[in-house]
Amino acid sequence: MQGVIKSYDPGTGDGIIMCDTDLADYDLARGALVDSPFRMLRQGQRVIFDLDGDGRATGLRLGSEVDMGTPGFAPPPEI
Repeated sequence: MQGVIKSYDPGTGDGIIMCDTDLADYDLARGALVDSPFRMLRQGQRVIFDLDGDGRATGLRLGSEVDMGTPGFAPPPEI
């Protein structure tokens, strides 16, 4: 799934991601940043994520407008 960070508290690790496709909010799972390229998150940052068994966001990865196929953006040119 893909979305943007809606909020993040670096002290507690609590945060919310808003999904691009259905605009639903997903809470961050405990330890969501473990083994990810992030030390912390900022509001508006684009991420790709998975959901755990409890429906919380985990497995965060880097995202961008182009590589996530966001509507309104042309695909990158083929080389």
